[in-house]
Amino acid sequence: MSSQFLLRIQSPNHGTKRVNASPNLSLQSLFQQIDAEFNLYGTKWNLWLDRKKTNQVFGSKNKNSISAFNIKHGDMLYLEILPDNDKQSNGTNNSQINGLVIEDEIDQMLWKLDGKIYRQKNEQLCRHGAQGKCLHCVPLEPYDEEYLQTLVPPIKFLSFHSYLRKLVGGVDKGKFAMLENASCKIKPGCKEHLPWPGGICTKCQPNAVTLQRQKYRHVDFIQFENPKIVDKFLDFWRESGKQRIGHLYGKYEHHKAMPLGIKAVVSAIYEPPQIGTKTSVELLEDMNNNIVEEIAMKLGLRKVGWIFTDLVPLDISTGSVKHLRGHVDSHFLSAEECIMAADYQNSYLNPCRLASDGYFGSKFVTVVVAGDSTNQIHFDGYQVSDQCMALVKDDCLVPTLDAPELGYIKESTNEQYVPDVFYKETDKYGNEVTRLARPLPVEYLLLDIAVAFPKEQAFSFYACNGLNSFPIENRPHSQNQTFEAFHQYMQQFPISNYMNAFKDFHLLIYMATCDVLPLKDSMSDLLQALKTNDDQLLQNWIKSEAWATVQHIMEAQSANPPSNSPLEFPSASSASGSAESAWSCAHCTYLNPQINQSCEMCNLPRS
Repeated sequence: MSSQFLLRIQSPNHGTKRVNASPNLSLQSLFQQIDAEFNLYGTKWNLWLDRKKTNQVFGSKNKNSISAFNIKHGDMLYLEILPDNDKQSNGTNNSQINGLVIEDEIDQMLWKLDGKIYRQKNEQLCRHGAQGKCLHCVPLEPYDEEYLQTLVPPIKFLSFHSYLRKLVGGVDKGKFAMLENASCKIKPGCKEHLPWPGGICTKCQPNAVTLQRQKYRHVDFIQFENPKIVDKFLDFWRESGKQRIGHLYGKYEHHKAMPLGIKAVVSAIYEPPQIGTKTSVELLEDMNNNIVEEIAMKLGLRKVGWIFTDLVPLDISTGSVKHLRGHVDSHFLSAEECIMAADYQNSYLNPCRLASDGYFGSKFVTVVVAGDSTNQIHFDGYQVSDQCMALVKDDCLVPTLDAPELGYIKESTNEQYVPDVFYKETDKYGNEVTRLARPLPVEYLLLDIAVAFPKEQAFSFYACNGLNSFPIENRPHSQNQTFEAFHQYMQQFPISNYMNAFKDFHLLIYMATCDVLPLKDSMSDLLQALKTNDDQLLQNWIKSEAWATVQHIMEAQSANPPSNSPLEFPSASSASGSAESAWSCAHCTYLNPQINQSCEMCNLPRS
C-alpha cells in the first residue's frame, strides 16, 4: 500500500486545493507546495490544524515533519493570509514561513553538494600509491582563493555558497555563523533621548560604513538560452533608435565552471510599458505586472534580472556602435543605474538560512547592452554589492548632476540621519588613504558577471524558427499585439504542432491580457502542459470551451476580414450598412449598429 496521501488546504481567499503528502514529508516541502499551489510567493501566511486557529502548524527543531502534528490522509488544514503591511517588498519571496526559512531550489541543491575541488595525482610531486593523497593532490575547499587565482581566467569572486561554506567550516562547524544585513537607519525604540534631530546615542546610532570589495557574488554567470531572445529585444532599437528596458525571466541553475556556482539562465525578455528616447528610458506603471508574474510562475520561470540598452550608432552601413562604456574616460554603470539596480535587488531578496532576517543579498542581475572596444554590440553583466543595497534601501545614496561615474552620500538633515561612509584608495605615493564618500566612485559598489550564449541552444519559449513570430508587448509605434496578428500567427501552425505555437512568452501574455479572448481564467492547464511538455494535457485544453470560443472568433475573422481595424468584428446587421451607421466599442472595438446601446460582443455599455 502506498504511503502517499492527499491533504486538503482551505483558504477563504482562494478556496480549497489538494496537495500530495506522506507521513515523513518535511514541513518545508509542505510549505513549498502550498506556496506554489496557491501562488503565495511574496505573501505571508499561517497554517492551522483547525478552523478556530488554536493549533498552528509551524517548524521547530523538534517539529520538522507533518508526522509531528499527527496529520493523516484526507485531513483539512486551514490557510490564513496575513496582511502585507510589513511585507518587505514587491516580488520578494517570503523567506520565513511558520518559523522556517524557505530557500530557493538552487540553494537547497547546493547545500547538499560536497563542493570540494578534487585534483588528479601529480606524477612529478606525489610519491604515494594510486589510492593515497598528499598535500599536492588532496581535495581543496571551494573557497581556496590561491587555487582560484591560478585558473585561466582567474576567479576573482567566490561563489556565494563557497563563502557560506567558509563561514560554517572550522572547528565549530558554523555554530555561531550569522549573516547580518547592514542598516543605515537609527535603531527605533531608544528612550534615553528625544527622537532625531533631538538627540542620538551609541545604542541607536548606525555604524559608519567603510566600503569594501565584496569577496563573493550571489550569481556567477548569466546565460541567454539563445541569441534570438536578445536579437528580438534589440530590434526595437534598430527600428527606432530609442533605448529600451526589459525584464529577464528564467531560472537559476548550477554553474559547474566554478565551485558551488550559480548561473541565471534567461528564457524570455518581457518589455514593460515605457517611454524611450535616444538617450534615456522612463518606465511607466505596468497594469499587467501581476498577470505576467503569475504566468511566469506557472511556467516555472521567475524574474531573474533586467536588461537595458545604451547604444549610439557609429556607422549605419556596417552596424557598428560607439564605445561609450568601460574605458578609462568613462564608466561601467552610472550612479543612477547602480541605484536602480540596487532598488531591483532590494525588491527580489535572497532567502538564506544563515541570515538573522531570513534573507541576505539578492540574485537579481543587471545586463547592459553597449558598444565594446571593437565597436560591436556587447553584453556586460553586473550586480551591486550588499553594501550598496543597504545605502539605497535607506535612501543614503544619490547620483551626481554632471558626472555619471560618481555617486554622492547625502548629508544628515533634521528629517534623516545619515552615517558617514568612507572608501579607501591609493594615492600617487602608494599610500592607502581613507576618503569620505562625497563624491563616491561607483566602481566600489560593482561586481561584474560574465554574459554568454550556450553552445547547445535552447528554445523554451521561442517558437518561430523560420516562421513569423508574435509581436512583442508595449511597442505601440512599431508592433501591435492585435487579434489579427494573433490569428495570423496561429494560422502558421497545424493543431498537431500547437505545443510549439504556444511556446512564446509574449503570446501567452497577450492571451491572458486581451479582453477579446476569454482565456485569462482558463490558462492554468495550458501553462502546465507547456511547463511539462505534456501533449495530452494540451490536447485536452484545446478541446475546452474557452479555446473553442477563440476558434469561432478566428473562423469569423477569416470569413469576414476587417477593412480598417484588426479588432473590428462586423456583425450581420452592420455588414450591410455604411461605416457611418455603426459605432466601435471602446472596450473590445467590436463594430456595433447605431441602434445598439450596449456591445454585442462584450455586453458593456456604449459610453
